[in-house]
Amino acid sequence: MALPTHKLQVQHEGPEKTKGRQGAEEEDSFRSTAEALKAAPTEKCIARVDPSCPLSCNPGTQVSCNYNCTLNQTNIERNNKFYIIQLLKDADCFFCWTYWGRVGEVGQSKLSRFESLEDAKKSFEKKFRDKTKNSWAERDHFVAQPGKYTLTEVQREDEAQEVVEKVKWPGRKGPVKAVVQRVRPCSLDAATQKLITNIFSKDVFQNAMALMNLDVKKMPLGKLSKQQFARKAPADSGRSLEELSSHFYTIIPHNFGRSRPPPINSPELLQAKKDMLLVLADIELAQTLQAAPEETKKVEEVLHPLDRDYQLLKCQLQLLGPETPEYKVVHAYLKQTSNSNRPPALQHGDRFQVHAKLGNRKLLWHGTNVAVVAAILTSGLRIMPHSGGRVGNGIYFSSENHKSAGCVTGISCGAHHIGYMFLGEVALGREYHITVDEPRLKQPPSGFDSVIARGHTEPDPTRDTELELDGQRVVVPQGHPVLCPDFRSCNFSQSEYLIYQESQCCLRYLLEIHL
Repeated sequence: MALPTHKLQVQHEGPEKTKGRQGAEEEDSFRSTAEALKAAPTEKCIARVDPSCPLSCNPGTQVSCNYNCTLNQTNIERNNKFYIIQLLKDADCFFCWTYWGRVGEVGQSKLSRFESLEDAKKSFEKKFRDKTKNSWAERDHFVAQPGKYTLTEVQREDEAQEVVEKVKWPGRKGPVKAVVQRVRPCSLDAATQKLITNIFSKDVFQNAMALMNLDVKKMPLGKLSKQQFARKAPADSGRSLEELSSHFYTIIPHNFGRSRPPPINSPELLQAKKDMLLVLADIELAQTLQAAPEETKKVEEVLHPLDRDYQLLKCQLQLLGPETPEYKVVHAYLKQTSNSNRPPALQHGDRFQVHAKLGNRKLLWHGTNVAVVAAILTSGLRIMPHSGGRVGNGIYFSSENHKSAGCVTGISCGAHHIGYMFLGEVALGREYHITVDEPRLKQPPSGFDSVIARGHTEPDPTRDTELELDGQRVVVPQGHPVLCPDFRSCNFSQSEYLIYQESQCCLRYLLEIHL
């Protein structure tokens, strides 16, 4: 049974640049995740009364004067704790609400009543200072103190306020009337509707966070802010791994229950935490897309939510039928290099005309977490700060689906478990081959355009075919993997293809696969 296949075109704004490889950082049109997060506008949300507070059931209760904070403290030798402080106003009375405990567990609480706002403020500020050794008035310049709680920047998903549009009709007197808006029928085909639903699903985002030991239900840290992801630990070479681990877990709170938080003391665990931050950052970018403010229009008819999310991607998805030549080539590539024969795809043409003269182009696999697909479709594949692997800090591809499939995190969809994989047109140019790990690489050696970590196997090159994409001939493997005698003693089982400039890849297809 053939799964749906899409063809897509994407246009990114901004002038084309023509610098050479030495200007890689300036040339790349995609900003890093950290830069994107810092550049994105900060949402100003109205703080919500903590749902654990008894007064939260009273619609008249509000957080007063924006006196609201969530604190976190992690010590890998002991525990992982949170502390919430809120100043609340209910009718003519003021309250200081505190709620504390271990992350992921039901905590303890206290609700203190005050007759005046000033007394409530003093109580709030004293509690904040006691727990953090910082002044509330100077919270924008917060400095973490040893053994104390750290201020965590939080934007809960349910802080968004429900808005009822009320307008006055031109030339009509009388009371303000509410506009009843009709939702247009969805214009997308069924396969594309399914894709858009999956990649923007809040359940997908929450499941991805839960798999990374972040408690999205009980943990009172809801959604971390952009600044939280971009924050770096203070440079201090004298700090122990235990201290640095505790600092990391304090800034990015985890749910370990009563288990001891593990120290980040191995390259494997360090890389896992880096990968976790990249996923979290892309989740934040996807949610920022959906939350982006739009000009308010007093209209009676609005886009279907799936059409709106589709437009946020700034790309065109064209469904490919199983009878098309492109579909058949991609299907053969998938079938010969993996255990699956169920491909759907979409073509993604991003802007990499600066490499128009760079030859040796190949269609290669890139696996990913379903939670970051929306961010990738919007911004392309990015080289993340401090990311890395066995072949350094670049974008990783493979000529074998089986290799990249190991990076796929899927979701349950009906009776199936599905995931998404990209096929990218990669301008490899002159290849530099390695047979052992070189994790410090940040660019190819002088005179080369890409790095290939040669594996024991490669798809049979005698079966390769070509597709013409935007006037360029692109090699597409079609054969089953065969042994490479010249590389039988190398460190890699399957080959990995590395580029160190984001603009050397043009995403062409997105495949939905059954895992």
